[in-house]
Amino acid sequence: MTDVETLHQLVFQKTAARGQALSKLGYFCAPFRPENGPYHDKVIKVYQAQRNLETLKTLVHAHDDYVRVLRKLGVTVPKTVIHLLPHGPKFVPVIVQDALETKYMMRSQMIEADLPRALALMDAAGEVIARFWNGLTKEDGRVGFHPSIRNFAVINNKAVFFDSFPPLIHYTHAEMGKVLLLFSESRLIRLIGPLVPQKLAGIQDEWYSASETLIGLVGSACRLRPKDREAFLDWGRLFAKSEMPEFADDILRGLERPPRLPGYWTGFRKLLGLQGEPNL
Repeated sequence: MTDVETLHQLVFQKTAARGQALSKLGYFCAPFRPENGPYHDKVIKVYQAQRNLETLKTLVHAHDDYVRVLRKLGVTVPKTVIHLLPHGPKFVPVIVQDALETKYMMRSQMIEADLPRALALMDAAGEVIARFWNGLTKEDGRVGFHPSIRNFAVINNKAVFFDSFPPLIHYTHAEMGKVLLLFSESRLIRLIGPLVPQKLAGIQDEWYSASETLIGLVGSACRLRPKDREAFLDWGRLFAKSEMPEFADDILRGLERPPRLPGYWTGFRKLLGLQGEPNL
């Protein structure tokens, strides 16, 4: 059996070798890591099937460009490949990515660490955020970034970013809103999303704002470890002034108090049952 045939079997036949989902709390899918076979060292992410092949070709092109631009901007991303697998009259986007060990997930390390180590983890993630936004140019086009705690692993004090979907490149704000709707794993979101398109599209706003990505990282840390929130706020203020001076004024305004999630996003999270666990 070829690797492609094995992948097709893992995705559609759900054999025992598929293994258990690594997380059931992602917006788009529940990734899994096979227990054996040629994909035993990979994480497989299966997204909503679509009939429109042109839509999917655009997605694949954007994904490849996004991974390339992330790496160009100094973001470490595991080897990541996207496939389109035929399934009846539809095609299924499947991402295959080199697996990262659970022990390296930033969220679990943040929970277990003492405060100095937690702040060192924030340094690792913050450095990636700063490199991305400080290096981004107009020539790169409309490019976003979703550097949440649950989308990082930290290995030897270096952060690795593993969330390449949706590919935050090339799409307009309205087009990305449609992507959020088309590929949501939740049937409920796909049903109610068209009734509140602006609110659904608003999920992406933080991803395209340099200040909001750092504010979001600090907000996540404050919610994860509320007793240490003043230390995280101080970290964010100092980091903004030293590493992201171009964006510091906006960041400082956003860190005058512990950041909170927008009401519409917490509403969507409740519908989806998301509680902030790692989205591998």
